Amino acid sequence: MSLSPRLELRQGQGLVITPQLQQAIKLLQLSSVELDAYVEGELERNPLLQRDDREQEVDADPTERAPETGEIALDRMTEAQGAADMDASAADLYSDATPGERDSGERPAAEPADEGYQTGGAVDWSQAGHGGSFDNDGEGMEGALSQAKTLSEHLRDQAAVAGFNPGDRTIAQVLIDGVDEGGYLRTDLEEAAERLGCDLARVEGVLSRLQTFEPTGVFARDVRECLMLQLKDKNRCDPAMAAMLDNLDLLARRDMAGLRKVCGVDADDLRDMIAEIRALTPKPGACFGGEPSAPVIPDAIVREGPGGLWHVELNSDALPRLLVDQRYHARIAGGSRSDADRTFVADCLASANWLVRSLDQRAKTILKVASEIVRQQDGFLAFGVEHLRPLNLKTVAEAIGMHESTVSRVTSNKYLATPRGVFEMKFFFTAAISASNGGADVSAESVRHKIKNLIDGEREPDQVLSDDRIVEILNEAGIDVARRTVAKYREALKIPSSVERRRQLKEAY
Repeated sequence: MSLSPRLELRQGQGLVITPQLQQAIKLLQLSSVELDAYVEGELERNPLLQRDDREQEVDADPTERAPETGEIALDRMTEAQGAADMDASAADLYSDATPGERDSGERPAAEPADEGYQTGGAVDWSQAGHGGSFDNDGEGMEGALSQAKTLSEHLRDQAAVAGFNPGDRTIAQVLIDGVDEGGYLRTDLEEAAERLGCDLARVEGVLSRLQTFEPTGVFARDVRECLMLQLKDKNRCDPAMAAMLDNLDLLARRDMAGLRKVCGVDADDLRDMIAEIRALTPKPGACFGGEPSAPVIPDAIVREGPGGLWHVELNSDALPRLLVDQRYHARIAGGSRSDADRTFVADCLASANWLVRSLDQRAKTILKVASEIVRQQDGFLAFGVEHLRPLNLKTVAEAIGMHESTVSRVTSNKYLATPRGVFEMKFFFTAAISASNGGADVSAESVRHKIKNLIDGEREPDQVLSDDRIVEILNEAGIDVARRTVAKYREALKIPSSVERRRQLKEAY
């Protein structure tokens, strides 16, 4: 056998994911915040993309919208999710992400150049889900958050009138910068003294003055010191209370016998001391506004319509509305002088059209998945969490004709606003627990809710339910669950054991 170079032709088949399809898959799994940031980047890179800022028209009656508005009633869901809901090319947009389907490698054709703007085949979501706008509801709250004084500003205001000399004022500013949102000092004093080039005693002296600032307990370095500062302000830091603060681990374990021994008090005095500790604030800085928290923006909204039907609509606030500037494209395409310029303009047009189509298909896919979730979980919407049904990705995927991976991407970081609150779409997918009487399976989330309700009903020490007793009650209700499962759900709900709960109730009495 001779070893020599030679040429061979081989023909084979394989999955190929084009850059455009990779972009579509990426857009599908982005949250609304991440999508907005991605669109902003594309607007900066592509001169043919423009944001559609046209005013939204308001319908008189949201229940009388046309089917293309994105509102779907359960009795019309099959029709709304049919092939007429999208064109043939858009229906196969994510097909390459599923096993056994291959990419054709064809690039999406550019849309015909009309005069002015066009949507590139995207649905005009300006008419969809007017109820999804939270502008009127959030202005007051957002304004209040933006005007709230932060803890750092409050401390700086006090330091400005505290009478510090220039050197101590600098030390105070450094220590204020080291205070977290809870009011605790996270700056090491030795490092601060070394960085400022001064003695440690001077830094400690400034800290002692800062610890007299409001709110009481600020600039503490641990929980014990925070509680100590508040007790000193109330003139209640006696030796017995100091001993309790030195043994907070015993208090956490509710070791009353050990606390009485170290504090040297009787049961009544100990009960009063514990009540004083509970009245203190472990995070004195929590009452001040920090960075305004971003509210959760739902991707779809569920409303109850006439006849008990549930209507699903996309939230227009979570949908980027883009247009392709065909007038500008015609102007720069005609003035291109080199092949590189013409290629750049053509690539920008194709990229813009594909992005608009991808956003359109993303919105339609979210609507289809949300509508199927509502159809499956209508009992939860009507009656509460106890009627939440077991649901998995495969069930939804088969119902809407998509792959499980696509449904998983759609439900990641997406939220659904319902009359019962805003929930992540993943919340509606729960494991099934078998019924002991041969009936329908029960959702794990509803079982957790039943366990919490049973424990919440404990009012006296002799009413405390053990895990074994909870298992018996659930079995009597037709739910086949093991003791270790009850213990796992109880711990996930951060509920203490029956022994601990009985001890707490005894102390309360």
